[in-house]
Amino acid sequence: MTFQKGTLILVDYTAKVKDTGEVFETTREADAKSNSLHDANARYQPRLVSVGESWVLKGLDDALLNTSTGDKLTVEVSPEKGFGVRDSGKVRMIPLRKLGDDAEKISVGDAIEVDERTGIVRFIGSGRVQVDFNHRFAGKTIIYDVNIVKSLNTDEEKIMGLLKRRLPVDESKLQFKINGTQLDITMPEETFLAEGLQIIKRAIVNDIFKFVNKLEKINFIEGYMNTKIEKPQEKPAESKTAEPKAAEPKAA
Repeated sequence: MTFQKGTLILVDYTAKVKDTGEVFETTREADAKSNSLHDANARYQPRLVSVGESWVLKGLDDALLNTSTGDKLTVEVSPEKGFGVRDSGKVRMIPLRKLGDDAEKISVGDAIEVDERTGIVRFIGSGRVQVDFNHRFAGKTIIYDVNIVKSLNTDEEKIMGLLKRRLPVDESKLQFKINGTQLDITMPEETFLAEGLQIIKRAIVNDIFKFVNKLEKINFIEGYMNTKIEKPQEKPAESKTAEPKAAEPKAA
C-alpha cells in the first residue's frame, strides 16, 4: 500500500547532478566518504520526510507518494521540480568597491553576500564583479538514489523522529513520556545553551501537535545538577584481626 500525504517516513538517499555525476548530498556515510563529502561532525542517518508536504524537492516528493516501505528507486528531478530554471535576471554586475575591504580577497567561484543575498562570483574585471544569484544547481536535472527505510506509525515513533529532526544530539539522550494527553520532554543538557533554543522548542511543539493529534499539552523539562556538592567518599573497610585469647590458668 502506497503512502498517503502527511505520512512520516524515513528515507535513505544520495543525490547527484545528472550531467556531471557530482554527488552533493547523501544520508549514507559510505557514499559521503567515497565522494569526498564526509563530515566528521555530521550525523549520517535516514532523513525524516512528511510525504507530499514539500520537505524535499517537489520532483522527489511526488515520487514518494507512489512508494511503500522497502522500495528502492531512482528518481529523476527536472529543473522545474528541482532547484528551478536559470534566470538571467539573477546575474548582476556590481562595482568591486561595493564589496569594501573584501574586494581584494574574492576570486571566481567564491560565494559572497550582497544586499543580504548570497551569490556566486562568475567574473572579475575592469573594476566590476559578476555575481550569479541563481541557485547553484538551477537548470540542472537531479538524480536521487532512494531507499524507503520505514514509515513511522506509532505516536512514540513519530515523536522520536520529530525530536531527532530538530535536536542535534544522539538518540540515546532524547527522553520523553506520554501521560494521557500530555507529553513531557526532557531536554538534553547539550541543548541548554543552543542558539535559538526557544525557536527550536516552538518548532518541535508545532511538529508534534500536527502529527500526534491526541496531545493537548507539551512540557519541556530542564534539569540542572549542583556540581558544588561533594559526594561523600567511602571509607576503606577496616581489616578485622582476631582478638588474642585469654591465657588459660596453670594447674597448681
